[in-house]
Amino acid sequence: MITLSDLNSCDSGTFVERLRGIYEHSPWIAERAAAQRPFNSVTALKQAMQAVVSAASVDEQLGLIRAHPELAGKAAVAGELTAESTSEQAKSGLHLCSAEEFATLHQLNADYNAKFGFPFILAVKGPTGQGLTRQRIIETFTRRLKNQRADEIAECLRQVKRIAELRINDLLGVALAFGPAIMQWAETIGAWSDDQDGLTCAYMTPSHRQTAAQLLDWMREAGMEAHIDAVGNVVGVYRAAAADAKTLMTGSHYDTVRNGGKYDGRLGILLPIAIVRHLHERGERLPFNVEIVGFAEEEGVRFKSTFLGSTAITGRFDPALLEQADADGVTMREALLAAGHDVARIPAIARNPADLLGYVEVHIEQGPVLLERDLPLGVVTAIAGSSRYLLELTGLASHAGTTPMSMRKDAAAAAAEIVLLVEQRCARAPSLVGTVGQLQVPGGSVNVIPGACKLSLDIRAADDAVRLAAVKDVLDGVAAICARRQIEYTLRQIVDAAAAPCAPRLMRQLGDAVERADLPRFELLSGAGHDAMEMAAITDVAMLFTRCGNGGISHNPLETMTADDADIAARVLLDFLRSYVA
Repeated sequence: MITLSDLNSCDSGTFVERLRGIYEHSPWIAERAAAQRPFNSVTALKQAMQAVVSAASVDEQLGLIRAHPELAGKAAVAGELTAESTSEQAKSGLHLCSAEEFATLHQLNADYNAKFGFPFILAVKGPTGQGLTRQRIIETFTRRLKNQRADEIAECLRQVKRIAELRINDLLGVALAFGPAIMQWAETIGAWSDDQDGLTCAYMTPSHRQTAAQLLDWMREAGMEAHIDAVGNVVGVYRAAAADAKTLMTGSHYDTVRNGGKYDGRLGILLPIAIVRHLHERGERLPFNVEIVGFAEEEGVRFKSTFLGSTAITGRFDPALLEQADADGVTMREALLAAGHDVARIPAIARNPADLLGYVEVHIEQGPVLLERDLPLGVVTAIAGSSRYLLELTGLASHAGTTPMSMRKDAAAAAAEIVLLVEQRCARAPSLVGTVGQLQVPGGSVNVIPGACKLSLDIRAADDAVRLAAVKDVLDGVAAICARRQIEYTLRQIVDAAAAPCAPRLMRQLGDAVERADLPRFELLSGAGHDAMEMAAITDVAMLFTRCGNGGISHNPLETMTADDADIAARVLLDFLRSYVA
């Protein structure tokens, strides 16, 4: 087995030879990286080689891409692949393709080469290193065939770097201490859904309660005192040796959006459980209590109210929400009682801020910033504030064939104008974003002018003044559009969350831990809302983002990350905990 010490101490020629199989037929990458020796860690080696690829000329990058073989292509059939490529394609069973699968891949390879001028590249060992299914490979191939050429070049280079990361792991016998368990746990609870297709886990549904029960079991197996509280939060505490020790909190939410991803929220629960299990197995205690909270609800899918779990922790839970009904007419109170919860105990969930050292949340980025910079981790500077509304428009339903255009009171046309207003107004500031994510024409018919329309408004910015100015302009615009079109409207605000800056002392210590892991310190804004926003009401907060694959897609079944990124995030958080200074 080759070791990092061997690579650091050998001559340059031997270094290049030992790394010959890492980047396909491209020894120039190892040649340029050799000058940066010695490497403090395997991570430093990976980063150095990735940096060489990123700094290469366009022609060199295209040459690297073209050095890779087609998947299940002629070279594979003829047995002409490198040993590494042969092993990788076999891991996903590409040598066992049916005649139909082989024909599909053959056609995809031809179409892809004709469009882009280079072979399709995919790390077929997948996020966990265990191999993607042939169906998943074909689906990914088909999806990426729709990309633009520049985007596909960037994606191919990312895939090349991922392939190299896995090959370095194999060459040096790297065993990930945390990543595989975190990924497997995410798969386990990701299989429980309210829907047949995709992952939907809404508040107090059977899948939600099953997920909570499993998180509770994992916390207890990891050596924690754990329980499920009156609002459905799963709470585990790993006690310090001292009875009067303060508490550092971490966690995230375990509910999901409709047809969501496996890692959004859940990574921030599973990752610290893996860390606590490691501490417990070593018999290691920290000088403070570590409390992990799996917040029961953050997304607002079922009862149209977000942050139910964290508002209970901060003592800001609104009891009026208990009477809110879901689409089936079931109130939140009824749902909680059916699940065996005592709503009278919700106020007692609130934490005393004097007992807390802070709150640190690990979360998948849900965006492309880290991905585009080839960075597995980033430290969050602030969480954007959010204003969300539900808007109902009422016009007049009438015959589509007999009503003149000048006499219509078309609710859908008003909604369309509002959608464009949101887009245009929110394009005026860099950190400002606006979205109409829900748009419905209730009872609509092809030959009837829409008499009603329902839509959502979501406006976010890191600067509250910028956000509120945009909100005012949009709402003024809604009023003007509706007045001009003779449309009545009702507006209900469902979220008004101020921007939450992260605590500089926690950011600094997280950044220090990132650098000790041989990664560059990188800071970024969170455009998405998180439980940390609510926790900021009672304690200092910080967030650590992990890279999000597939172009940064989240709130979507395509949301993905790797076991390697989960592992290094866990190592960084563990280092942060061990090194924490109040």
